[in-house]
Amino acid sequence: MGIFKPKMYKKNIFEIDYEKLKSLGIKCLIFDLDNTLGLIEQKKCPRNTKKLIKSLQNDFLVLISSNNTKDRITPYLKDLGVGGVSFSLKPLTRGLRKIKRNYNLKKKEMCMIGDQIVTDVLSGNRFKIYTVLVDPLGEKDLKITGLNRKVEAKIVARYEKKGLFERGKYYG
Repeated sequence: MGIFKPKMYKKNIFEIDYEKLKSLGIKCLIFDLDNTLGLIEQKKCPRNTKKLIKSLQNDFLVLISSNNTKDRITPYLKDLGVGGVSFSLKPLTRGLRKIKRNYNLKKKEMCMIGDQIVTDVLSGNRFKIYTVLVDPLGEKDLKITGLNRKVEAKIVARYEKKGLFERGKYYG
């Protein structure tokens, strides 16, 4: 069960303690796209998100790892001036391995940030990098994500029963 638990859990990307991540030796922030950086229906990066990402680029290499298509993530990559991987196949570690190799990173320097336990957190934990879970920005999800949310709800219920994790109880 520990494979599903993030190291840090925050309401959204604006609440993350980036100074803590920096102090832990994190040099690369890998963000999920949909419902983490922007809503599914948003074609371009929201202004407040863009401002945050631009400021983070002073201290971190910022990248996007999405299970979505190249056509979906390209406007965000261009708008933010960052690199990334589409069709990452999370919870597999394909996208993270590609990022590690392409940017010559060590695992201890990488952090995966996303809104889904069964994709973002699981892929990051399986790859043995730091993971941050945030609540989804919106309720609208892709069809496949709806199934993921049902699986996630069962995992969270088990964690809550054991006192290991609870939605809305932020930590890290």
